Amino acid sequence: MNSNAGGFSDDLINNPQTDHPPDVLLPHPHLPQPPPPQQQQQQQHQHQQRRPRGFAATAAAAATAGPGKGKREREKEKERTKLRERHRRAITSRMLAGLRQYGNFPLPARADMNDVLAALAREAGWTVEADGTTYRQSPPPSQLATFSARSMDSPASAASLKSYGVKTTLDSQPSAVMRMDESLSPASLDSVVIAEKDPKSVKYGNASPINSVIECLDAEQLIHDVSSVDHQNVFTDTEFVPVYVKLDGTINNYCQLVDQEVVRQELNHIKSLNADGVVVDCWWGIVEGWNPQRYVWSGYRELFHIIREFKLKLQVVLAFHEYGGNDSGDFSVSLPQWVLEIGKENEDIFFADREGRRNTECLSWGIDKERVLKGRTAIEVYFDLMRSFRTEFDDFFCEGLITAVEIGLGPNGELKYPSFPERMGWRYPGVGEFQCYDKYLQQNLRKAAKMRGHSFWARGPDNAGQYNSRPHETGFFCERGDYDSYYGRFFLHWYAQTLMDHADSVLSLANLAFEEANIIVKVPAVYWWHKTASHAAELTAGYYNPTNQDGYSPVFEVLKRHSVTLKFVCSGLHSQEIDESSADPEGLNWQVLNSAWDRGIAVAGENAPSCYDRDGFMRIVEMAKPRNDPDRHHFSFFVYHQPSSLVQSTMGFSELDFVIKCMRGKNFKRNFSRLSDE
Repeated sequence: MNSNAGGFSDDLINNPQTDHPPDVLLPHPHLPQPPPPQQQQQQQHQHQQRRPRGFAATAAAAATAGPGKGKREREKEKERTKLRERHRRAITSRMLAGLRQYGNFPLPARADMNDVLAALAREAGWTVEADGTTYRQSPPPSQLATFSARSMDSPASAASLKSYGVKTTLDSQPSAVMRMDESLSPASLDSVVIAEKDPKSVKYGNASPINSVIECLDAEQLIHDVSSVDHQNVFTDTEFVPVYVKLDGTINNYCQLVDQEVVRQELNHIKSLNADGVVVDCWWGIVEGWNPQRYVWSGYRELFHIIREFKLKLQVVLAFHEYGGNDSGDFSVSLPQWVLEIGKENEDIFFADREGRRNTECLSWGIDKERVLKGRTAIEVYFDLMRSFRTEFDDFFCEGLITAVEIGLGPNGELKYPSFPERMGWRYPGVGEFQCYDKYLQQNLRKAAKMRGHSFWARGPDNAGQYNSRPHETGFFCERGDYDSYYGRFFLHWYAQTLMDHADSVLSLANLAFEEANIIVKVPAVYWWHKTASHAAELTAGYYNPTNQDGYSPVFEVLKRHSVTLKFVCSGLHSQEIDESSADPEGLNWQVLNSAWDRGIAVAGENAPSCYDRDGFMRIVEMAKPRNDPDRHHFSFFVYHQPSSLVQSTMGFSELDFVIKCMRGKNFKRNFSRLSDE
């Protein structure tokens, strides 16, 4: 045997005269040799110089700094990890929402990146199997013809197909020609051209495939077609949305009808345009203006009788706020005089900002259950007015003239805090200020902080800026600001919960007062700073809706519990028109409408007073009846808020005519014919 199992030489064992002592074992010549001692020292030194990274670094720092500091470091690292994860999820959510809204991608509710990649690949013409196998092949002509036919029957209009054709033509003309020439039959080419054209204005029976391809690639002609499309015809075959017109300034502060003849002229104009009804504000400051629990409805009864003569439906707004501003002209309404007298002695019945300035637009939600209004709580005052109205106009309810009652829940009748008061110097696009510094809301805040176990949190943020601050100028709303700290999350949750508690309390009594009537709640469109991480303006308005939090879902759960209709204020603005305030009106519209529709809540709309141009109304109609929505969601009704009297404004008359024709959709032609016959 020439070698042993240990791998050492036989000469060492058999020859005791070797130069090495017998207790020294020599390594096998084929095994790796250990490095020299000097190199070993260098490697050890390099190993000591290598710094740990990631969690190893945190653990090493904790080991050297002691147990107390190590625990704090771990908590900070966990918090940073949570923030990064929330930010990543928020970005992913916005990407998925954009693909669903603007690309009509059928992504599941909990889509991951595999779903997104598969959808994008299929959109680009690739085939993606269930196991992930992806390849490209030319679709059979029959499949393309089927797709085109289905496109013609879908809600997508010719205008949207044309715009898509323009984009495709400008981006990839040569590739489009090659694909059509190589893989499509003449029949399929005809079907593509049909989908790109208005089926009512083009006779496509003898269309030539070659000429059709040339027309598809003529970008200038397509752009001209898009610009000259008849928008009213675009919405002819869409869902029917009733249109109501807002009547302002018809009743004076003594509850008297201002001018009966002018009212009749305006109602006659509205009727001639085939509107469905009108909306009338019933002001708390007028009806119960002088003495508590003494209600005067005479002027409203006279107005309702005239509306009945014109056979128009009626929606009533119970307005528990004051009215007066830049868009109100000479007409203004304050809160009841007896309430203002109480406010002189007890200013805390009104909302207050950090500097203690009082806002008399509406009562503070802190007195909802405080008996400070001549022995009544604010909730009881609202309920007594509701019962009086229901009793006074019982005949109008019974005959169906009054179809719905809107309950005012805050400034301008909207469910929000009065965080943007122009009288305090606020100007768009300021972030506004938190309105929680009256003593009653402060008591509520101290109670909530004590229950949380952190009494020192019973305060408002001291670094949230002023009314006209920008988010990046504050320590609270800036990127990674205090709004997402432990204290910030506590405060914002309490602030939003107070808004929801107010809505819950008032709507509970509204359901008792109006039983079977449809109840409406108005939700604001706070769209500025919506592209920032904090959504600062929404936070001060009472909606806890930063990028890592859905602030509208809990509010809508309250509305769903009371079976109300949500009326959303539509700005009619486009994101590209506003670049100074990181505004995103379209993104906000998408979030609000889908959150409500997903919960089965009926949604209505009303244009903002500043929106009365044709382009703005076109965007509102698109929002009212999304043509790429597979569930065919649409507004229950739409309220046209005119800038001035229709009798005094020819512009308002023409725009209202346009809105009604677009909103009526599939019933427009039938109703228009009926009106012509009459």
